[in-house]
Amino acid sequence: MHGIWKIRENSSRWSRKQKAGEHLRICPQGYTCCTSEMEENFANKSRSEFEGMMKEASRSVQVTLTSQYKNFDGYFQDLLNKSEKALYDTFPSMYGELYTQNIKLFKDLFSELRRYYRGSNINLEEALNEFWTRLLERLFKQLNPQYHITDEYLDCMVKHSEQHKPFGEVPRDLKLKATKAFIAVRSYVQGLSVGSDVIKKVSQVSLGHECTRAIMKLVYCPHCRGMSSVKPCNNYCRNVMKGCLANQADLDTEWRNLIDSMLLVADRFDGPSNVDTVIGTIHTRISEAISNMQENKDSITAKVFQGCGNPKISTKASSGEDKKRRGKTAPDDKPSGLGLEKLVSDAKGKLRDIKDYWVTLPSVLCNERITAGSVNEDRCWNGMTKGRYLPEVMGDGLANQINNPEVEVDITKPDMTIRQQIMQLKIMTNRLRNAYNGNDVDFQDASDDMSGSGSGDGCPDEVCGKRLSKSSSTRQPGTHAIPNQSGRGVNGASSKSLPSSFLIFLSMAVMAMQYLWR
Repeated sequence: MHGIWKIRENSSRWSRKQKAGEHLRICPQGYTCCTSEMEENFANKSRSEFEGMMKEASRSVQVTLTSQYKNFDGYFQDLLNKSEKALYDTFPSMYGELYTQNIKLFKDLFSELRRYYRGSNINLEEALNEFWTRLLERLFKQLNPQYHITDEYLDCMVKHSEQHKPFGEVPRDLKLKATKAFIAVRSYVQGLSVGSDVIKKVSQVSLGHECTRAIMKLVYCPHCRGMSSVKPCNNYCRNVMKGCLANQADLDTEWRNLIDSMLLVADRFDGPSNVDTVIGTIHTRISEAISNMQENKDSITAKVFQGCGNPKISTKASSGEDKKRRGKTAPDDKPSGLGLEKLVSDAKGKLRDIKDYWVTLPSVLCNERITAGSVNEDRCWNGMTKGRYLPEVMGDGLANQINNPEVEVDITKPDMTIRQQIMQLKIMTNRLRNAYNGNDVDFQDASDDMSGSGSGDGCPDEVCGKRLSKSSSTRQPGTHAIPNQSGRGVNGASSKSLPSSFLIFLSMAVMAMQYLWR
C-alpha cells in the first residue's frame, strides 16, 4: 500500500451490502457496509499506518540533523588531524632530538584534545598546563646539557615559570582560545546528536486507544458509509492530529530553545576564538613557543639559576648537533575559513527550517497525507457525514485539549517518554548556553543511537578519568556525549549497586512528575 489514504476500489461493492450499524463501536451507527470485524481491522490498520506515517515524517528531520552532525564532526576532526600531521612533518627537521625523544609528549597532547572533543571528562586546561610543564622540563634539560638537572630542580623551575614566561604568552593565549573553541565545537556537535535522538525516540511513541479510535473515524469511517472518495475536512483532521500529538507539541518550547542556543554557539565558530585558526594551527603555536624559549635561552636560564640556584655540572657528554639547533616557527597554514563558513551558513538555514517542527506537524500531516491539500469545506467528511465541520480548532499542547471534540485526552497524564525527552532538551540547552559563555560543562550520556563519523578513538574510564579537575573530585565521572564512546562503568563493588540505585531514582522521578501534572 502506497499510503494511508489510498481509496479502496472495492468500496462500491461494500455499498451494495449496507445494513443497520448498531454493531459499530467507532463509526456513526447509520447504515453501513462494515461489519464489526472490518471496523476492528480498520482500527488496527489505522494504528500501524499512523505510527508509520509519524516515523516517515520525522525521518527527514532526523536525516537533516544526522548529516549536519557528520559534516561538522568530520570537519573538526579533520582540522585536528591536519594540525597533528603538520607537527609530525615539520618538527623532526626543525627540532631534531627535542622532537624525536619527546614524540610521545606531542602525541599525548593531540590524543587528549581528541578525547576531550569526543566527550571524555577531561579538564582541558589541566591537560594543556601539563603539556607545557612537561615540554618546559625537557626543553630546559636539552638546552642545558652541561648541567645535571634533578627532578627537584625541575620542580623549582616550574614554580618560577609564571615569572619568567619561557614560552612567552603562547600557553596562556592558546589555553584561553583553545578551551573556548573546543567547548563550542563539542557542545554544538552533541546538540545535533541529542536533537536527532529526541526525534527518533518521540517518533517511536505508540498511539493511545482513544487516538486509534479517532484516526479510524477520520480515515476509514467514510468507507463504511459508502463515501470512500470523500476526503476529511481539514479542520476536523487538525483537531484529531492536535489531540493525538498533544504531548509531542509540548516539546516545542524546549526544542526552540535548543535550536536558538545552537545558532548562538555556531556564531562562536568565528571571531577571536575562530575554530579554524585555533584548532587548525595548534602545531604552529607550539613551534612558536619552542622558538621563543630557544631564542631567549640565556636570559631564561639566568633567571632560573637566580631563583633555584646553580645546578651541578654534568660529566656526561652533550650532543653537539642538537645543542646548536635552532628551530624556526612552523609554517602557519591558516585555513581559509570558507569551508566552515559555508557549513555554518547551511546549518543555520536547516536549523531554522525545523525550529517549529512540533507545532506544525499536525497541519503538515493533514495537508500532505490526509486531506490532500485544500478540499471543499462544504462537501468533506466531518466525522458524521459529508458536510461542513463546525467545531473550532484546538490550540497546541496537552493543556489545550481539555475540550477537544474529536479525541478524549487526559491532560493529567502526560506521556513519560516525551517528558523525559523534554528534560534532555533542557539539559542540552543549558550546556550550549554555558558553551556560548565559554564555560566548560560535564557531559553525561543523553543519546545512544546516533553514529559518528568513525574518526574518533575509544576512551576507557581509566584513561579518560586520569585528568579530572582538582575541583571535580566530588563529581561523578562521566563520559559522554558524542556517541560510540566506550567505557562508562564504575570500578569495584560500587558498580554492583549502581543499577538498583538508578532504578529507584528513576521511579521516584517518574512519580514526582506524575504528581506535578495532576
